[in-house]
Amino acid sequence: MMSINGKKAVVLLSGGIDSSTTLAVARAEGYDCYALSFDYSQRHKRELESARMVAQALKARRHMIIRFDLSEIGGSALTDKGIEVPKKRGAVNEIPVTYVPARNTIFLSFALGWAEVLGADTIFIGANAVDYSGYPDCRPEYLEAFERMANLATRASVEGRVKYKIKAPLLYLTKWEIIRKGTELGLDYSLTWSCYDPLPDGKPCLGCDSCLFRLKGFEEAGIRDPLLEKEGL
Repeated sequence: MMSINGKKAVVLLSGGIDSSTTLAVARAEGYDCYALSFDYSQRHKRELESARMVAQALKARRHMIIRFDLSEIGGSALTDKGIEVPKKRGAVNEIPVTYVPARNTIFLSFALGWAEVLGADTIFIGANAVDYSGYPDCRPEYLEAFERMANLATRASVEGRVKYKIKAPLLYLTKWEIIRKGTELGLDYSLTWSCYDPLPDGKPCLGCDSCLFRLKGFEEAGIRDPLLEKEGL
């Protein structure tokens, strides 16, 4: 499979602000982008509709959705219906119950396998170490460790044909800086989705951590959230 410009990347795409902006960045850097999303029985499966729209709008070369069931493992408010999504949390130092055990490790492993098949040497992830919920698999040291592992674990790297890179271009940006960057790149944020616990009518709850980070980001960016306009909120 030949690339027009010789640069191919797998981009993890949830449909949220960070991953969608990351896809826009990867495209702006000249990569042919292969977007990868996951239906893992998450409570907020609505995000996959946004992932499809974003992948199409940003002209991903291909958009793949892989399905598996992390609700069988549970342990997270996003996959276990017996655990409520916290709302209106104040500042806390603990890792929240919305953390999904090993999620980024699972996602990156799928991305690595696809990258090896595609002949891509780069994986983009929208991890952020500034405005985030304290997830351990969003830290720079975790991403560096996965990159080292990727270059030990694959035939292509062991044979010297590829040196894999894990790129997290938003790692040290605040949410408002991310939104400004995406806006400059022409990303339509009305296509994106952030809410962890959609209401019965399908609208965002505006109270979960992810909704609050989104509201704060758009407010600090001085931009009206186009998703709220679209949803009539």
